Order: sequence, then structure tokens, then C-alpha cells
Amino acid sequence: MVRWVQMALFLVWSVSAESVSGEFLEFSTDMPINNVVQDPATGLLYLGAVNAIYQLDASLKLEARAVTGPKKDARSCTPPVSTCVTTELKDTNNINKLLLVHPTNRSLIVCGSVYRGICSLLNLNNVNEQIYYSDSKGERTYAASIDENVSVVGVMATFQLKDDPDKKPFDVFLIGKGYGGHEDNPKLITTRILENYKEWVVFESIVEASPVQAIPYPPLYQHQFRFAFKDTGFVYFLFSRTLGGAENFTFVSRLCEKDEGYYSYTELQLSCRKNGVQYNKVQAAYITEPGKELARAMQDSGQYGTVTVWDKVLFIVASRDGEDATDSALCMYPLKRINERVEDILNACYTENGKIGGQQAVYSPYKSITDNPCENRHMEQNRCGAEFLRYPLASRPQFALQAEAIFTRKGHGHLTAVAIAVENDHTIAFLGNSLGEVVKVHLSGNSEVSIRVPGDTMGSRVNKNLFFDKTQSHLYITTEKKVTKVPVQLCHLKTDCMSCMAQKDPYCGWCVLEGRCTRRSECSRAEEKNGWLWSSRKECVKIVSFHPPNLSCKKSQQVEINIPSLPSIRDFDRIQCRINSFQSKAVMVDSMVRCLLPPPYELPATPPHQDFVAVPLKVLVNDSVEVASRNFEFYNCAAAIRKAENTPCTACVSRLWACQWNTADHTCSDLNDAETGPNIIKHKQAKNCPRFENPDPILIPVGHKTRISFEGVNLEAYKVSCHIVILLKQGIFFNSLFSYDKTQEASILFHIKEKNTDKKIDSTLNVTLYNCSLGREDCSLCKNADLKYQCVWCPQTRSCVFEKLCSTVELQECPDPGISAIIPRYGPLNGGISVTIKGSNLGIQKEDIKHITVAGVPCIQQEEKYSVSTSVVCEIGEVDPKGPLEGAVEVEVKGGKKGTSSVFFTYRDPKPLAVYPDKGPKEGGTLITITGNQLHTASKEDIAITVGGVPCQGFGEQITCKVGKYPSEKVPSDVLPVKVHYGKRTETQVSAAFQFSNNPVITDYQPRDSFDCGGRRIMVMGSGFDLIQKATMRVMVTADEGPVQEFVEEAVSKNDSMLLFLSPAVNRTSDSQMITSIHLDSYTKELKPFEYHTNPIFYKLSKDVIIENSVFIVTGRGFSKAMTAKEAQAFLGDVSCNVNTLQDDKLFLDPPTTTPRSRSKRQRRDVTSELLDLLIKFGNGEWVVGSVRYERKYEVKLDKIIIPAVVVPMLLIIAISIVCYRRKSQQAEREYEKVKHQLENLEESVRDRCKKEFTDLMIEMEDHTNDLSEGRIPFLDYKTYTDRVFFLPSKDGANDVMITGKLDIPEARKATVAQALNQFSNLLNSKTFLITFIRTLEARSDFNARAKVYFASLLTVALHGKLEYYTDIMRTLLLGLMEEYVQSKNPKLMLRRSETVVERMLCNWMSICLYQFLKDSAGEPLYKLFRAIKHQIEKGPVDSQVKKAKYTLNDTGLLGDDVEYSMLTLQVLVQGEGPDITPVKVLDCDTISQVKEKIIEQVYKNLPYSQRPKVESVTLEWRPGSTGQILSDLDVTSQKEGRWRHLNTLAHYNVRDNATLVLSRVLHTQQSYDQNHDNHEERNALLEDDKVFHLVRPADELDEMKSKRGSIKDKSMTKAITEIYLTRLLSVKGTLQQFVDDFFRSVLCSGTVVPPAVKYFFDFLDEQALKHENVDEETIHIWKTNSLPLRFWVNILKNPHFIFDVHVTEVVDASLSVIAQTFMDACTKSEHKLSRDSPSNKLLYAKEISTYKKMVDEYYKGIRQMVPVSDQDMNTHLAEVSRAHTDKLNTQVALHQLYQYASKYYKEIVLSLDEDPAAQSKQLTLRLQQIAAALENKVTDL
Repeated sequence: MVRWVQMALFLVWSVSAESVSGEFLEFSTDMPINNVVQDPATGLLYLGAVNAIYQLDASLKLEARAVTGPKKDARSCTPPVSTCVTTELKDTNNINKLLLVHPTNRSLIVCGSVYRGICSLLNLNNVNEQIYYSDSKGERTYAASIDENVSVVGVMATFQLKDDPDKKPFDVFLIGKGYGGHEDNPKLITTRILENYKEWVVFESIVEASPVQAIPYPPLYQHQFRFAFKDTGFVYFLFSRTLGGAENFTFVSRLCEKDEGYYSYTELQLSCRKNGVQYNKVQAAYITEPGKELARAMQDSGQYGTVTVWDKVLFIVASRDGEDATDSALCMYPLKRINERVEDILNACYTENGKIGGQQAVYSPYKSITDNPCENRHMEQNRCGAEFLRYPLASRPQFALQAEAIFTRKGHGHLTAVAIAVENDHTIAFLGNSLGEVVKVHLSGNSEVSIRVPGDTMGSRVNKNLFFDKTQSHLYITTEKKVTKVPVQLCHLKTDCMSCMAQKDPYCGWCVLEGRCTRRSECSRAEEKNGWLWSSRKECVKIVSFHPPNLSCKKSQQVEINIPSLPSIRDFDRIQCRINSFQSKAVMVDSMVRCLLPPPYELPATPPHQDFVAVPLKVLVNDSVEVASRNFEFYNCAAAIRKAENTPCTACVSRLWACQWNTADHTCSDLNDAETGPNIIKHKQAKNCPRFENPDPILIPVGHKTRISFEGVNLEAYKVSCHIVILLKQGIFFNSLFSYDKTQEASILFHIKEKNTDKKIDSTLNVTLYNCSLGREDCSLCKNADLKYQCVWCPQTRSCVFEKLCSTVELQECPDPGISAIIPRYGPLNGGISVTIKGSNLGIQKEDIKHITVAGVPCIQQEEKYSVSTSVVCEIGEVDPKGPLEGAVEVEVKGGKKGTSSVFFTYRDPKPLAVYPDKGPKEGGTLITITGNQLHTASKEDIAITVGGVPCQGFGEQITCKVGKYPSEKVPSDVLPVKVHYGKRTETQVSAAFQFSNNPVITDYQPRDSFDCGGRRIMVMGSGFDLIQKATMRVMVTADEGPVQEFVEEAVSKNDSMLLFLSPAVNRTSDSQMITSIHLDSYTKELKPFEYHTNPIFYKLSKDVIIENSVFIVTGRGFSKAMTAKEAQAFLGDVSCNVNTLQDDKLFLDPPTTTPRSRSKRQRRDVTSELLDLLIKFGNGEWVVGSVRYERKYEVKLDKIIIPAVVVPMLLIIAISIVCYRRKSQQAEREYEKVKHQLENLEESVRDRCKKEFTDLMIEMEDHTNDLSEGRIPFLDYKTYTDRVFFLPSKDGANDVMITGKLDIPEARKATVAQALNQFSNLLNSKTFLITFIRTLEARSDFNARAKVYFASLLTVALHGKLEYYTDIMRTLLLGLMEEYVQSKNPKLMLRRSETVVERMLCNWMSICLYQFLKDSAGEPLYKLFRAIKHQIEKGPVDSQVKKAKYTLNDTGLLGDDVEYSMLTLQVLVQGEGPDITPVKVLDCDTISQVKEKIIEQVYKNLPYSQRPKVESVTLEWRPGSTGQILSDLDVTSQKEGRWRHLNTLAHYNVRDNATLVLSRVLHTQQSYDQNHDNHEERNALLEDDKVFHLVRPADELDEMKSKRGSIKDKSMTKAITEIYLTRLLSVKGTLQQFVDDFFRSVLCSGTVVPPAVKYFFDFLDEQALKHENVDEETIHIWKTNSLPLRFWVNILKNPHFIFDVHVTEVVDASLSVIAQTFMDACTKSEHKLSRDSPSNKLLYAKEISTYKKMVDEYYKGIRQMVPVSDQDMNTHLAEVSRAHTDKLNTQVALHQLYQYASKYYKEIVLSLDEDPAAQSKQLTLRLQQIAAALENKVTDL
């Protein structure tokens, strides 16, 4: 049984180990790999290696292998080999030169280096099967190069023969190769056929006389081809070549795919540079689309021209020229720019004699001619060249296509490969280098940050064939003999947000609500705001604040947590808060998380020396996912006084915590508003604390009794018991004498406490004790003391004392100087060194020193080194060798006093003799020792040592110094002298003493990872280590904040070729940057890559028994990141366990064979029952992962009692729980069914009502629909539409001069004014003037918002003829506005209101561009909605006075009374318009005016509203019998109620159903009274004081007084409860729902035609948003909403009369406003929290809002995905609008009105123009003055 368990465990381990290692797949070969290609159809890989072709599947498993060598061959042999001399033939390796997939016939083109580079065709499905090969076709089939150093590239193409057009185009491939010598094919570029055709055979070059060949000038053109590709009919080759010298340059050449003779072949030089450094030699390339973000960045940079996401970009990596160059760079060239530059070259050659900008730009390579190849070739360009034109062509170096490197790499191996991927619109470059390393770089504004791609590829050059698998999820990396498949990302290995962000991997981000590091596509809620946080932004979800910010540790309450970046929490998400083991349910309240804090007993104790405890509060989602965490502080008021024990009260009430101080019992407690009184000091009231302060005096001399006084404040609480004790530190003193001899000054703090209670009272009594004698040992020092100390030199005591302590008079002059020491005591005979003389009374200032001699030789004082009284420094002079060499030092000071030393100074001659060691590395750092005689003849500062001129720093009796870096390139150097310099004049040397050798070389190191705990054995291999004296491994850790830390470990052992280190243990944070390096003396080598990983995590052991001969598993994570099974150690007690297998999450241990014992002697008892610690060691890291018991196999027993004892009670508890749950759930279900039944009844009643109303409306709307189908929607013409949109809201309304078009200009001046206005129009077309004009006006405070709107509308009309220019002005102003809002940190407010001219210009621009869209698409559903609302409202009563209706969408416009009414059908005859009778439906409660409106609408329904008669212009006559009666709203028959008069209705006149009425027109407005009444004046007098009402009479003061006397019943009748009628809103809403939906769909559907202006402007906003870091997706959404839905659609929706010729009544307008508000709510990102108190209008469409929001999001998303509208297309569209409508507008009137603003602000505008250099150069001020003179008919200041 045990053996079976062991086998199962091993099986599990095997499978999991394969899955882990499966992320990195490898395939190795015996010989070097030359080329790798992938079949795009199948994903199979083909490796072209030396002597073999390998076929691998996508997992790098070998499927087939074809042997291609070695072959018997000789360079001089011409195939077939059978014809060659046998003795010359030898086994020759076949180097693969070219691999190409030929997809048409499923073959693989293989070209090798043997047999003159002949090619073959292999079967793609099985490379062992050869489809074609022939070595007998001669030189014409020699395709590749025989030279192993010559690179070859190829590309598939198609070819069509001009002389045989009937022949179907056939497949060919083009080869580009360098020239490998005289045996090699000299053609550099050839086109090879792949089938036999006429005289051509397979692989023959079909361009016989290729103009691109090395001969006859091979030294001039040394090519290295790197890449070939095809695009849009052109074939491109990328290569580096020389220009006649040794230096290489990068070129791209282009020729037409169909070119039969390479007539179109043109070379363009590419320049890749960075900071002036040129990277001339291309190494590899990749062509692909750039991705949205990179395309934007390229366009914004200005150096690439226009770049879109669909344009292809050529990415190249290039190095500096030279064999040993290690610096390299990545550059980008848009293919469009390459083509444009090639076209420029061709144009220059064909039409401009080869000149660009007057300079010669073109020459002809591969030719012997030196003259201008383009001379006398004036003809139109032939894009693919021609035989009669000069070819090939190339650009001269000065016209190279320039590019600034986006990424550079210095040292550590140059770049050799590149592959480009796009992830989430971001572009990532994978770059391989010559050391085998592959890094990925996010190509953005900061592309210098690189991440190493995982996988063991180090050691050999990365092949230029770097590419992805079919899914783009893995990368194939090829090195010398290995292909590795690695994932492009390892996001899942990062287990927390910080580490996920720290890696800065552009593929990765933190999936917040799943708690995983993933790609965006793998995060289910990534599209939600903050659902997926991109690692490159380095921002995790953070708790910003708490409310309350802290809490007493004695309390518990709810806390509100502010997490602004928290993702959207849905209804099914569960939120919890966790503090330690306490967990509580959380809720979202107004975007804040609210949860309960733990009770006090759950909190940890307050730490010593702190007054609070900080505990991490974690916010969890769905039980286990931690989204944010932050410490919450629980304060302890009682501990607050720990912060300042001398001021307990102040410390208590001054802290952040809400504490109060009780002076009675000296306690600090939680703030309690209920506690008051004089003894309670509240929080933040430190000024009320009892305290002592302001001691006097502050300076106290030691040894002199001094009385100290101080002030007491707020001591009322201590009046009764004022016994206090003064404390100095721990001692009590009062009237004491101090003695203090430690320092010159000491700060002394006095403490005061209450004697009875021994409690301290706040005191800030700080005085300074000082001692005159300390540091002032002589008279000069004493006299130099600050006067405030009152120190004197006392002759009696011969010391410096406080003046009152000296009984004798102070000496006026100090004693003679004394000399106590001379440093150094020896010096060279030539002098020139510094001597320091120490002593006493050496003056008070440097000028006091008058003369110095050393051994009788004058010594020059160095004044800057003088120290008062104690030290003088001077430079000795040269001594006479014949004179005395030894003598005393004498110093003379001011006053003639002299001091002489008792010790002598000696001159002598030092002699260095030998140096050890005699060799060291060129980098320096070697410690050498110099021995000799009398070397110690100066101080350290005056001795300088050089080794061959290289400084060496150090000093000693035997001089030891560290050698510096040797600057010369020659190593080993000559044997160099070592020189010792003494001061300025003495130099000695040891000849031929030291030699610099080569620096040590580090070739490899293993392993390349370590845990933070360090201690891993790192083996460094190389050479030259014997020269090294000290070898260290160092790790530099830097963080965004904080100091740089360095961690160092010295080498454990070393020899000449190997160093062994233990990796240093490091301390770092998640955002730290680390550099690991080896320091060999002064030589430093960075270990790159070397990665530190966070220490592994061990999980709790799943069992506590280890059984002999079994396998024990320890679980955790992160084990394999920096450890192997051989390195890891495990100990059970005092016995080690063998680590059998190590996986990333498991350790498999073999238990010990001997019985272990506890490591602690005290615990060594019977181990069979004792728990032993299981210890795991990884390097320096040790982890006790748990305690286990060791048992032998026979000790394992099954306890039969445990199962029934545990299981039976558990089953019983479960059964009881199920019964209780079922009872509760049944009760809840009954309640639910009851409520559900009630809701269904209510819903059914509303549904039936809506259904009936909707059916009626649809029947009624059929007529309108028929009208619409006949094209009778009353659209306004363009001019009327723009007049109403632009000027109807102005203060003059319809009478605005822009609508009427009438200007009051005298006839005699009209011509002059017209001419001046034309000049003004031209002036407005100057962008400089117009921008200045607008900004000057906006700067004026009296240029208010209304004026800005009107000015913008005038400008729109004035510039309507040039809408392209208008758009340009608008864009310029918008960019400035955008910058202003972004800089002010409020970008979301932009475009919210029309507060600037440009915002109104945008509104007008949208109105112009969307007019046709309104007519073609959105107008019809809008008109239907308007008609449906109007019809539905008019079905019920409408109060003409209070403007309320029974059927409406607006609760404020809801008629709050039940009005009795009936439907009538009137038969209407129109007088004077024939006998036809028109039936019209009305209500008997309608006023006569309402009836007239309905009749006019029905009779004249085919006419637009503006052409219909008005209500005031018609009369209505009822003819019930032979006589007729004129109907009017008011007449003498009108009923009267008090002061209120009831408007007449049809019911008032008793008009019945089917009654006949006559409508007739009148010449003037009729009076609203009975025309038969004779006395008009009397009638007017009767009605003079009356008020009128229609359906509902408002209560006035008189009625209220009457109602007070009325019955209770009457009062209740007068007050209507309008809320009971709110269900009518639902009914109307349900009836109109389809029309609302249809309109919304017509506006918000991107699947149909979207106006180009919308796409153009939205793309403009997207592009600008990318340029600003603080503009997120929500802000872009708001900008789009503000610019289109809210600025245009809401305006049109609320004002249908802007687009239709209709009349909008107030009642209809109220309902339209509700729909408009719904539309606005749908366009906002913010969630609308609804409650029972929310307005009814909000609640009405609450359910539909979410659907509409999705429509808006999809609309914006769809527009973003549309094909962009180019500037050219937009300008074409705008030009068409200008052409079609400008002549209809009042342009001249607009110009005239605009000039009024120019006139009003004339001085300000002129001043602004004068300050603008651009305006001055264009004489704009003069032009404005001329216009002013003409328009205002006055003399100006011209």
C-alpha cells in the first residue's frame, strides 16, 4: 500500500514538472543553426543548420531531418562534382544560406554554400522528400554564396512577362547577397524562377544583365544583406555596405515587383542616430503595423510625418561600425516615408537634373561613371523606370532618411535581432543581442526600460530570425545551436499587485476583481473602469482615506473607506473588510465602502513607546480577493503622554487623536462631550493646560550660585495644593551649586511635579549650563570666547573662569607662546612640505603670527589652516646641505613674544628601494607596498605616488597605496617606474618596478538568480583572476524614494579562472531597481542578467507525521525561481532530509533513515511522541515550516474511535440545520408569492392601459406615417435652419438682424461699405488676425457669455464660404482650451457649457455638418416622436392657462384633477375654400382657441406651420340652426366664480357631436367677445378686474377666506392629491416607448451611416487625449458627450422647430424635456442612484437608462473602430457644404455685425496686433485701420 502511494506521488510530480517546464520548450542541434522559417499555414518550423535541415512542430518536436552535408567540394570546383579533380575535393560543411517557404506548391526552398550555392526544393510536409535538385544546369543556377561570412536574404514574389501577357504570372523569389570572392556569383540581387519556362530552368536568374553587381568594383561595395520583404507591388532589400572606404552605411533599396530589368532599382540611405552617435550597420529588421499608441507617438514627434495605425513601419536594429562595437540602437522608418523619399529621388532625377533644393542629391552606384546620371533627362517620371533611363540610382549621404533611435543599448553585446508585437494598442519590441539575451521593450515615451525575456538562451548570439508562433503568445529564439520557445509574458507568476506592477511588463496588468496578474484578454472584467490595471502605469488600487481617519481602541463603529480607483461593484459582488481575524460585511454607499470595525477586545495591544496601534484593514471582494489594504490607526489616549512625559497635558490634547486631559487626576482619556468643568482640558486646547515656562536667566555659569525664576500659567487647579518639587533629570535640587565638566555647554531641562501626587505638571524650562574652563585651556582661547559668557583668564588660578569667580584682576596680555608638538618631525632637504605646529597662546587671529623658523630655515605660514591659539601650519623652505640639518621651531607672535619648541625638526633624504607586487590589471586597484630608507619624511597629505604616471593613493612607514587605472591601450605595459613625490620639490623613484597587465575577463557565471535572503553559491568563470587581490559581489538597490543601499559579499574562494561567491542578502521594496556586479579591485563587471526574487512562501503543512520510507511534501510558492533540489537543504530535528525534487510550488523530501532528535538538548526525550521542527534552508534563508512527528512504518495505527466520535455528531448537526432552513425558506416563499401576486396585478393593469393607448396611437399615427412616406416632413431650408439654431436664442429672437437681413445703411454708402466688408472678410481669413481678434475679445470682462455665443454665430456665417479654414481655426482654439483645462486638473469640465467662443463654434460646426444627416436619417424618427407626443397630449384635456395636461411625461405638467370630458367630431367648413367638409376630432372641454388650433392643423395639414393661418386671424361660427353664433374664448356669457372668469369651451356653448362649424378668415384680429354686443366699453369694464381660468381654478386669497368658513368636505374637495395621477406618466411613457427607442437608435447607431464630421471630431479628441497623462477613458467619454449629444442632439430634441416648420407648445415642450433629460443621463458615465425621493421624471426612464447607456458606449466604440476620415476627405465634404449653401446666408450682415465688435474693442485689438511679430510682418494693423476708415467714414490714425 505504501509503495503504491509513493508511485502515485511520483506520477503527480512528473506531470506537474512537465507542465511547469512546458512554458520553455527547447530543441538543440549538433551544428550551428543558420536560418529559421515558419510555415504560416501550419505553424511548422524549419531549421537550416550546417549540414542538416530540421522540420519541427510548433512544440519544437522533431518531425523530420534531412542531411545536407558534409559534401565533397572545392572552391574551384564547378558542379557537377564528378567533373572536378578528385585530389582537390574534401569534405566541406554545407552552410545553409537561405530558407524560404513556397506556399503555392507547399515546398521549401533551400540554398547552401556547397556547389557554388545551388538550391533545392524540399517537401514542406516532409523535408526528407526532395522535390527538385539539379547540379548540372551551370552557372545560371548558382544562387547563394559559397563564403560562410556572406549573408543571404530572399523573398517570394510573382512575375509577369511583358512580351508574353497571356502567360499567367508565375512564382519567383528574389535573392540579395554579398560578394564572396572571385569564385562567387558577382550579382548582388537576382530573380530566380521556380519552374521551367522556355529556355529558363528552375532557379535560373531571369534578369540576365543585373545592374546590381559587385564586379568590376568589389572593394567599393562590401554588402551585408539583412532583410528582404515585399509590399504593395514593390520588393525591398535592407543591407549595409561601404561607400568606397572601410565604413559601413545602412541602405534600403526598392524595385518594382514586375520590373524585368531592375530599371526601377533605387537605394535610399538610412541614418539611425541618438545624441549625435551614428548607428550605421544594420543587423536585423522587422516590418509590421505600429499599433495605435506608437502610431500616435510617431506622428506627435513630428519626425515621421503622418503615421496611422494601418501604415507599415520598418523596425531596424543597427550597431556602430567596427568589429568590436557593442553599442546599438533600434530605429523606425514608416514605409510610407521610405516610398516618399524614393519618389523624391526619382522625381529629382527625371525632372530636376538630380537636384533637391538646389543640391545634387542623386548618383548612380555600381557604375564607373562620375558625371551626373540625371543630366538632360527632363521627362515625366516612369514609376518603374525604363531601359532608356539611367539606373540604378541612389541618394547621396546628405539626403539620407533620418531617424532618432527610440531605444539604445550600450555595451553588454550589441543588438542582433528584432521582433515586434502589438498588445492592447501598445507596441512591444523583442530585441536579441550578441550575448544570447532577449529583452522586451515597450515602445513609448520612455523606451529605455527593458525586461529580460525568460528562458536559458545566454551565451551565444541571437539569430536575426526572431519571430512569434501563430497565436502571438510565444516567441521563437534561435541561438547558435538551439531554438527556444518562450512565452511572451509570465504574468501569472506575479501573485500580488505590487509585484505585477513592478515588472513593468506591457503585457501584464492586475485583474483587480480576480486578484490575478494577467493579460487584458484574460481578465473577464477588464473593460470595466479600473477592472484591469496596466503594469506600465504602476498604480494599484489604493485606499486614499478613512472616515473617521482613526478611532479610539476602546470603541467600535462603522468606517467609510475612500477607494477612488475601485472597479465597479455589481449586485452579485460581495464586499468584506478584514482586520486580522475579524471580518465584517461591507456595503457601497455613494462610491464609498462602509463596514464595521472590530470590537476593542479583537485589537492588538498598543506597542511600547507609541500611543496608537496600526492594523492593516483589507477590503476583499467575493470572500477571497484582496483589492486594497491600508493601515487603520486605533489610538490609546492613556498612552498619548508617552510622547512627551514632561508636558503630559499638552501631549494629550495636541495629538491627532480625540483625547482630553483631566487635571484633577492627571489622566488622558477619550474625548467625552458630557464631561465638562475647569479640570477638563478638551482636544486642541493646549493653551489651557497648566504649565511652567520662560526661565530666566537662560545662561548659567557652572560654579556660581544663580537664582532662576520662571512663569506659571493656568495654575488655578493647584491653588489649594501648590507644593511643587523642581527636578533636574533624576535629582531634586533647590538653591544648588552646579559643577559640570563634560562639555562647554549643556542644555538642562527642569521638570516640575506636584509634591503630594508625584505627578508631573507641564513644564518647558530649559536653561544652558556652561563651563568657561572647558576648551579654553590657555589665555588666548579664553579671550577668544563669546562675550555673552563673561569668561576671563584668572592669573590666580591660571585658568579661564566666570568673571565673578575670579578674585584678582584679569591680565591684559597673554603669556609667551608655548610649542608642544611638531607634525611631521622630518622633511626632505628640498623642503616644500607643510609642517603643523601645535601649542598654546599662539595668537587669537592669523594676523597675530609674525614670523616662523624651522631648524633656522624660514617657514611660510599657510593662513587658511590657522586655528586660534592652538595650531599654526607653514611650508618649510630648502635647507643648505652643508649647514645644520636639525633644529628647534620658533614662533613669534604679536607683541614680540616668542615660543621655542623643546623637540627638534630634522631634514633628511628618503630612498625607496623595492615594490611588491610588481604586476596588476590595467583597470587598477592593486595595493602595492614600497620599501626603502627614511620613507616617512613628510605627512600623508604631502606624499604623492605614481606608477608610470598613474596616481597611487596611500601612506605608511612602508608605503602602501592603491594603483589607479592605466590609461594607455597597450597591455601588457612596459615595466614602469614607481615614483614617490614629497611635497612640491622632492621626487624619488624605483625604476622598472611595476607592470600593467590585461584586465581580468569574465566569460560566464552560474546561476543567474538568487532569493532576497542571499547565500546562493554563484560561480564566476573567466581568466586573469590571480592578479586580483580583493574580489567582491555587490548589489546596489535604488528606489524612487530613499537612499541607495549596497550589499556586499567577498569571494569565498578563487583561482585564476574561477571565483566563488555567496550571493549577498538584500533588503528591498517592490519598486526597487537592482544592479548586481562583480568588483575585482578597481575593475567592475555588471552581471546582466542577474535577478533577485522575493523569498519563497511556505504553506501550512497538510499533515504532521513523517513516515519512514515515504515521500513528504512541503507546499508553497516561488521555490524554483532561484533554487534547485541539489542546493536546497532540509532538516528534521538534528538530521538532514534529502530534497528529492524541487518544483515551484512543492518540495518532495525523503525522510531520514535514522531517528531524528530535537536540536534543543532540553527537548531530547522520547521522540516517538514529540513534535520536531522541520527546517528548510535556501542559501542564507531558513524557514521552520512546521512541527511534525517522525514515525516508523509499524507505528502507523488507525484509530477506530475517531471516526464515529467526530462523524456522528456532525451528521446530527447537519440534519437539524436542514430542518430549520426548510421551515424558514417556506415562510419566506409564502411572503414572496404574496407580494409577487400584488405586483403582477398592478403590472397587468398598467400593461393593459398602455396596450390600449398604444393601439389607439398607432392607428392615429398611420395617417402621419402615410404623410411621411409621401415626403411631407416639413424640413426647414438650410438658411432658416441655421438662422434658428444660431440666432433664434439671441435676445432679439426672430427680429434679430441676422434673421431679417436688414441693415440700415444709406444708399450712397452701400458700395463703399460693401467693399470695406469684403476687405474685412479677407482680414478675417488671416489666421493670425482672427486668433488675435478672438483672444482679445475673450480677455475683456465685459465680453460676456451671451456676446461670445452671438459672436461665434456671426463668425460661423461670415466664414461659411471657407469651412475648411473655419475648422482649422476651431481646432487651434480647441487645442488651447484643452491645454487650459488639462493644466487646471479639470479636463472633464471642458465643453460642458458655451463659455468660450470656440465652444459655440463647435456647436455651430456640428449643426452645419449634421444638417444633411438630419434630413436623411434622424429627422424622420424625431418628427414621428414629436407628432406622437403632440397627438397623445391632445387626446386628453389640456389646461390652456396653467399649461398642464392629463397625458404628459412631465410630472410638473401633469393635470392634477379629474376633468370630465368627451370626444367630439366636428364637421368643419372653410369659408371661401369650397364645399368640402373636414371632420376634426376635439374635446368638449377645449377652449375655442384650442378648437381653432386643431381645426387649422387638420384642414391645413399639407402646409407647413409658417404658411398656415394663425388662430388670431380666423373666426369660428357655429350654426346650430338658421342663425349662427360666433364662438370665442371670452364673452358676456362667460361664467364667473368670484373674481375668476371661466374660459368658454364647446361644452359651455353646448356644441354636440357632429356639429357643423364654419372657419372664416378676417382682415384683422377679432375681439374675443360676442360681436353682437353693442357696448364694448361696458364689456371691457365688466372684465377689467377679472381673472380667467380654464379647467383648474387656482385658489386666491378671497377663496381661501371663504374656504375657512366652508365645510370640511368642501375643503377636502378643493385640494387635489396629484401623486395619485402619476400612473398616467407610466401610461404615456409606455405608449411612446417605441418612438423614443426609434429616435435613440437613429442617433446612436454606428452600424449605419455616421456623419463624417462625428468620426473626424471624435478621432481628434482621441488623439489629443493620448497626449495628456491625466485624460482617462471617462474624460474622453465626457468630451464626446459634451461635443455631440449634449451640444447638438439635446438642442434639436428640445427644439424641433429648429429643423422642422412646426409649432412647439409649452405642454409638448415639457414632455420633450423629459426625453432630452433621459438622453443626457444615458450619455453620462456616472451611475444615477435612485430612491423613493427621486423626481418622478428620473424614475420614469430609470429602467431604460442602462440600455441607453450601452447604446451610447457601443456607438462611441463603433465610431472608434471605423475607418478614419482624413483631413482631405473632411475638407472635401466641408467645401461641398460651403459651395451649396453660402450664397443663401446673410454673409454681409454677419461681417457688418462682426465689425461692430472690432469697432467696440478697436484699441485693444490694435494693441494686441502691434505686440505680435507675425501680425506686424503682415501689416494687419494697417489693414484694420483702412477698413475702419471706410466703414466708419472717418479719418483714422493712418
